[in-house]
Amino acid sequence: MTVLESDQPTRRPRGRSRRDLGEHVAKTVGQLQARVLSSAPHPEATSALARLRRGIGRTPGFDYTLERYLRVPEHLQGYRPADDTEASDAEHAVHDAVTLYALHQQSRREQMHVSGRGLGQALSELVRRSAGPEGVRRRFAALGTASTYAESIYHLRSLTTMLREHQIPLDYGLLADDLQTLRRPAGRSKVQAIWGREFFRSRPDTDVDSPATDALQEEPS
Repeated sequence: MTVLESDQPTRRPRGRSRRDLGEHVAKTVGQLQARVLSSAPHPEATSALARLRRGIGRTPGFDYTLERYLRVPEHLQGYRPADDTEASDAEHAVHDAVTLYALHQQSRREQMHVSGRGLGQALSELVRRSAGPEGVRRRFAALGTASTYAESIYHLRSLTTMLREHQIPLDYGLLADDLQTLRRPAGRSKVQAIWGREFFRSRPDTDVDSPATDALQEEPS
């Protein structure tokens, strides 16, 4: 029996599972999102969203009033620096994921946090929707070659603004897991490769490769 092309199952990117830290962030962001987007928005949640946006790129612990959104439970701290005055990788990951979510949700009535949408998938959709896809590809390529954590957050901030403009959501629990790994000595190339694979697997077969994405490699040479 001949199987028609139209009968073939549609290939879709496989979703990733969140780790414990990611589940914690997904719950925190999900609760904040529900309160912000309710038919009668909670003033405290709306105010917190604005204050969280101001925390992008700042040191974890910058605002004591945001503890309910940025606190990391002890059992999720993982490795902590010998100097306890420094923030842990988990604290940085939670801080940056939640503050980037606050930027993403700004002025939007749609849910900008959704489960199962990895960064690479979201940016692949952004390329398809954007009127200037080459600009998105260049920024994504820059993220893929970023050599420091701070540089990665800088590019993520710009990409998050683009996602917001096109109403494309993201799983902020997955992002928190990725950011925690990104801070580890051997984690940068691993996370960049994951984002690259998500991006390429999400692109239609008819999409033409752009030289601007060549810099994003699965593994460093």
